[in-house]
Amino acid sequence: MSVIVQEELGLFHLQSSGMSYMIQIVNGYPVHVYWGAPLKHRSVMENLLIHTSSTTGLDRLPQEYPQYGSGDFRNPAYQVELADGTRITELQYDSYRLIQGKPSLSGLPAVYTENESEAQTLELLLKDQYSGLTVVLQYTIFEQRNVIIRAARFINEGEETLRLRRALSASVDMYGQDELEMIYLSGAWAREGNIQRRSLRQGEIRIDSKRGMSSHQFNPFAALVTPETTENHGEAFGFSLVYSGGFEAVAEVDSFGSTRLGIGVNSFDFGWQLNAGEDFQTPETVMVYSNQGIGEMSRTYHRLYRSRLCRGTYRDRERPILVNNWEATYFDFDAEKLVSIAEEGARLGIELFVLDDGWFGRRDADNSSLGDWYEDRRKLPEGLADVAQRIRETGLQFGLWFEPEMISPESELYREHPDWCLHVPGRRRSEARWQLVLDYTRPEVRDYIYNSLSTIFSTVPISYVKWDMNRALTEMGSATLPPERQAETAHRYVLGLYELLERITVQFPHILFESCASGGGRFDPGMLYYMPQTWTSDNTDGVERLKIQYGTSLVYPVSAIGAHVSAVPNHQVGRSTPLDFRGSVAMSGNFGYELDLTAFTDEEKNIVQRQVANYKEIRSLVQQGDLYRLKSPFAGNQSAWMFVSEDKMQALVYAFQVMAIPNGPQQILRLDGLNPELEYEVKSDINEESSIYGGDQLIQLGLALHYESKDYQSRCFTLRAIDRVLE
Repeated sequence: MSVIVQEELGLFHLQSSGMSYMIQIVNGYPVHVYWGAPLKHRSVMENLLIHTSSTTGLDRLPQEYPQYGSGDFRNPAYQVELADGTRITELQYDSYRLIQGKPSLSGLPAVYTENESEAQTLELLLKDQYSGLTVVLQYTIFEQRNVIIRAARFINEGEETLRLRRALSASVDMYGQDELEMIYLSGAWAREGNIQRRSLRQGEIRIDSKRGMSSHQFNPFAALVTPETTENHGEAFGFSLVYSGGFEAVAEVDSFGSTRLGIGVNSFDFGWQLNAGEDFQTPETVMVYSNQGIGEMSRTYHRLYRSRLCRGTYRDRERPILVNNWEATYFDFDAEKLVSIAEEGARLGIELFVLDDGWFGRRDADNSSLGDWYEDRRKLPEGLADVAQRIRETGLQFGLWFEPEMISPESELYREHPDWCLHVPGRRRSEARWQLVLDYTRPEVRDYIYNSLSTIFSTVPISYVKWDMNRALTEMGSATLPPERQAETAHRYVLGLYELLERITVQFPHILFESCASGGGRFDPGMLYYMPQTWTSDNTDGVERLKIQYGTSLVYPVSAIGAHVSAVPNHQVGRSTPLDFRGSVAMSGNFGYELDLTAFTDEEKNIVQRQVANYKEIRSLVQQGDLYRLKSPFAGNQSAWMFVSEDKMQALVYAFQVMAIPNGPQQILRLDGLNPELEYEVKSDINEESSIYGGDQLIQLGLALHYESKDYQSRCFTLRAIDRVLE
C-alpha cells in the first residue's frame, strides 16, 4: 500500500486499502491518471497510462497543478506575477521525495497521524527555470482510509521578488466521465447547511466566500458524484478545505467533457509578496473517495476529523450537557438569576452552565464594550470568580462566552487604540452590529487578547469557552502592512487567528472550546483543529434544525455539531413545537438547553430530567458512533437518521414527522449500518416492550413507524445485538 514509484514510466501510484490515485509525468508535467476504486499495481502498466505526443496541447492534458499562459485555457491552479510584470511561468517536474507519515504545515491547521505507519507522503518538486519559482506538491495517502490530502508550497529560489496572485491547494481533472454532478452546502444566517446538487455542463459552477471567513452562505466543501449516486450507492469524490478564511471551489467543464475542480484560498483580492528565499504554504484539502455512496464519504470524513483533526483533552471525551443563559436572560441578568438557573439545572442532571454575552465592560446591549474583557461589577458585584464558584458549588461546571476578534467603537479599548481595527486610512469604517474587526495581522493586538483572556482563565474556574465571531471582515487593510502587502491582509488575519488559538488552547488544555460565528458562519475544518465542536446555527427551531444538522453532517462529525433545545415560541421563526420533538432533534448532536429552566412547569422539568438522563446513556454512541442518514428533510415531510457503534452491536434510531398526515399510509423505515448476520433487540420510546429482529430484516424490511395524529412528532428506537446469530 501507500506510494509505489516506477521511475521509468514516470508513474506514482498512491494506494490505500480501498482507493487508488495515479499520477504520471508526461512531457515534464504531472498528469492526473486515475482516482477511484483500488487498482492492483502491476509491473506493466503502460496500457492504463496517458499517451501523448510532443505536439499535444496542454488544453487537452488532465493536469495535477495546471498553469495559465502556455496553452491551457481552463482555470489554473496558480498564477505568479514576476518582477517585470509578466504572469507566465511553466512549472516542470524536477524530482520527488517520499516521507513516512504526514508532516505538519507551518502556521496552519492540518490532519495529523499518531503513528508514521498510518500514512505516507509524496512530494513532487516542480520548477520554473526562468523565474526560479519552485512549487512542492504535497500528497498524503492513508493506509486504512480512503483519504488523500493535498497542499502546495511555493518557494522563491530566484533573485527577484515574485507576487502570488493565485495559489490553490488542489486541482483535479476528472476526465472520461462526461456526466457529473456537484454537491455543496449553501444558506444564510439561521438557515445554514442547505444541500445543493447541480448537474455539471460546459461552463462552471463556483462557490466561494469573500467575507474573510468560511461563511454562512457556502461551506468550504464540494463533492463530485455521478447522476446515479445516492446515499448508499455509487461514487462520490469529496473535497474539504482545512481553512477558516475566504475560499473558492470551482468546477469547470471544458468543451471535451472533462471536469476540473480547483479549491483553495479565494483568488479574489488575494496577493502575496514572495521575496527571494521566502516560501508560502497553502492550506490543505482533504479528498475522500467512496464507491458506497454519499453516506460512506461522510463517514470517512467523520472518522478522520473526529480522531485525526480534532485534538486535545476533549477529542475522545464525552461532551457535557449544558444550559446557556442567552435566550433565558439576554443582557438582563444578575448573579442571583444565573445561580438560580444553575441550581435548577443541577436538579435536572445538567452538567455545565454557560454565561453568555453581557458579563463584561458596560455591556447592556450589543452596541458597546467588545474588547473590554473585564467583569461588569454592576451586574456581578462580587466578580466573575465569585459567581463561577457559586455555580460550581451547585455541581455544574462553569463556561463563558467571548467575542475576542471584535472591538466596539464604544469601548475603552477603541478609545485607547482606534487603529487596532481592520481599516483603510481616510475611508469609512463599516460597522455591523455596532462593531469592527480587530486587526489580527498585528502581534500586539493578538498579545492583548491573549493576555486578557489568559488572565480570566487563570483566575476564574472555567471549563468551557464559547468563542464567537459575529460579523464578516470589511475594509481589509492593516495599518502596519506596507502598500505592496495590503492584499495579504485577509490571509494574514487567518494566520494570526490560528497563532492565537494555538497559544491559548495549548496553554489551557482543560478548557473545552466551542467555535461560533453567529452560528455556522465559520463551521470549517480549520476551526475544528483548535475547537472540537461548533455552534451549528443560531436557529434553534426543531424543524429547521432537521435540515441544518442533516446538511452539516455531509462532512462534519456529530461530535462537532452543537444542538440545543430552546423555548417556544421559537425566537427565530416563532414556531411552537413539543419539548419531546425539540429534544430528539437536539440529542442528535452535542446536547444542551438555551432557555430559562426556572420558568418550566413541573411537567416540563420531568421531561427535561428524562431527556438528560437518556442522553447520558446514549451520548457516547451519538458523539462517537457512525452516522447513517435514512430520510432527508430536504426531500419531504419526514426525516430519519441512526447511529451505529463501530462493532455493530448497538444502534440508535431517530425518526421525525413534521406535519400530521390524515389517513396516511403505513410508514416503514429501512435501517442501515447493521450486521445482517446478527439479531437485535429493538426497544421503542413509546413503551418498554421490545422485539427481536434480524439485522437483515431491519435493513431489507425495516421498522414500522407509528406517529400520533399531531404535528411535530418524533420516534426513537434503541437497538442491542443479542448473543446469538440468525437461525
